[in-house]
Amino acid sequence: MAGRIPEDFISEVRSNVNIVDVISQYVSLEKKGKDYIGLCPFHQEKTPSFTVNADKQFFKCFGCGKGGNVFKFLMYKDDLTFPESVERVAEFAHIAMPNGYGHNSGTKLNPLMQMHQDAVDFYHRVLLTTKAGERGMQYAQKRELDQEILDHFKIGYAPKADNVLITYLRSKGYQDDDLAQSGLFVQARDGQLYDRFRDRLMFPLDNENGRTIGFSGRRISDDKTEAKYMNSPETEIFTKSKVLFHFAEAKKAARGEGHLVLYEGYMDVIAAYKAGVKSGIASMGTSLTDDQIYLLRRITPNIIINYDGDDPGVHAEERAARMFNKDGNFNLGIVVLPEKLDPDEYVKKYGAEKYLEEVKGALTPTDFFLKRLEQKYNLDNDREKIAYLGEAVKEIAQVRNPVEQDMYTEKLAKSSGVSIASLKANLAKERRRNNRARNHVRNSQRNSPDYPIDAPLPGDEDVPTEQSVVEKNPSQTRLLYLFIHSTDAQKYMLEGQFHFPNQDFETLAQDWLKYAETHENPQIDGFLDFIPEQLQGIIVDAEMAQMPKDSTIQEVDALVLALKRRNIYSRLNELQAQLQDAKRKNDAQGIIAITQEIIGLKRILG
Repeated sequence: MAGRIPEDFISEVRSNVNIVDVISQYVSLEKKGKDYIGLCPFHQEKTPSFTVNADKQFFKCFGCGKGGNVFKFLMYKDDLTFPESVERVAEFAHIAMPNGYGHNSGTKLNPLMQMHQDAVDFYHRVLLTTKAGERGMQYAQKRELDQEILDHFKIGYAPKADNVLITYLRSKGYQDDDLAQSGLFVQARDGQLYDRFRDRLMFPLDNENGRTIGFSGRRISDDKTEAKYMNSPETEIFTKSKVLFHFAEAKKAARGEGHLVLYEGYMDVIAAYKAGVKSGIASMGTSLTDDQIYLLRRITPNIIINYDGDDPGVHAEERAARMFNKDGNFNLGIVVLPEKLDPDEYVKKYGAEKYLEEVKGALTPTDFFLKRLEQKYNLDNDREKIAYLGEAVKEIAQVRNPVEQDMYTEKLAKSSGVSIASLKANLAKERRRNNRARNHVRNSQRNSPDYPIDAPLPGDEDVPTEQSVVEKNPSQTRLLYLFIHSTDAQKYMLEGQFHFPNQDFETLAQDWLKYAETHENPQIDGFLDFIPEQLQGIIVDAEMAQMPKDSTIQEVDALVLALKRRNIYSRLNELQAQLQDAKRKNDAQGIIAITQEIIGLKRILG
């Protein structure tokens, strides 16, 4: 069994990656000054408060408080142990783990995750190499899924028999308790487990990191009494509302293509992939969720929706567009394919090049909604035309950008033969009505007897409600920063026998001395891995505060004096309370002793 990973190897891995590059796989970061800013991957927020500093190689969310170095990020994000996070970063840096560590040492994933990986390999092998898989391969070829596609999407086949997968996984040592929790099997009344997926083409469903956590099985038979698609049930590792098909691969492609394309089904994603759209994703056969929208917004604001071109598909696009617009932070495009075709059908009929043109020509949400409105009214009838214009103005009033509002108002005026002035007058009325409605909602919530006094109002969810340890101790934070980064300041504090009033700060100062003694070139990002987890936040907050490393003895003296005075005032308050208590009890000796201590402390204050 392998021991601790050598510290010099950990340092090598840490120094060979840029934390910005690693976190960019999970969060769309925008450079602002020295820092990179994005939406926090650990909690939902509307205003970006997640900050990454490339110089210090730290991240910090000023909303939820999480922070640390590159290893800590992966520990939080992917629920990894420290050794697992080191291995993941080493993979990113293309550095081989030392002998006896990592995958070669027998380290395994969470049992359910490992089980799903084994199931992926099993189904894929059945499809490609066995006689039982010939039926699945015939269907795959019928759907024009070639070897490259089958490999890229890890597609497999679940045979008709009801005990093939369970027999295989039992042979690999999995216990029935874990098998029953995996979602891969159904349990009969007598407790027996049977394969859930049978005679289906199997599509692995991966999490954000590309680890398989569930499956969707496509029916091969013509038996319409069976569902066309069967998904894994929700488990400890799989929540449908938080998963997007092909997301792990698509988010990488989004950096080059400049957007993500949202589809209705897996075959649409695959058809688009074959046509050259590598950034395609799809929800799990359910309606789009807020969790999925937030997942997308962390990666890119540029989203193109391309659902099926039939009426249900267009209606679903409308619902999805409303959800994205409600969030308000997206540059949205909408593709409505002609002849009510879905993307798979369109590519097969017109080819990849024509399809790419459709994607490039995506409509804005407002254009999409206005075209939908046109289809609902007979514009040759004046009464219906007036109703249409009223609805169109309401739609334009939802647009937040004044330039866009003017553009759509002008287009509407030209297409309808109505003056721009009259439309703008109606638009102004609609905007006032919307503002009144929003204010009414906010005031109603604020005045509601059931609304918590300290609860944030809509739009205010990102406001921090509690100070951090560092915010409560600014003087100690500055002194600790100087203790670590300034040899002169550290020497001065040690010679003066200074001790931090807060025990956590004192522990960190002592830990830094131990760390510096045992490391030839002590670095703050390495120190973070040396100290207890509950203290790491103090170091991260101090580092992210952008303090100057230079100081003077006068500054240190002033900070130390300020802390001493604060402690004295705190002690005086305690003594005043004790004095009142002694007087109440007529404790003459106690009154004298307390009074003498108060006088002594006041002399120190001067």
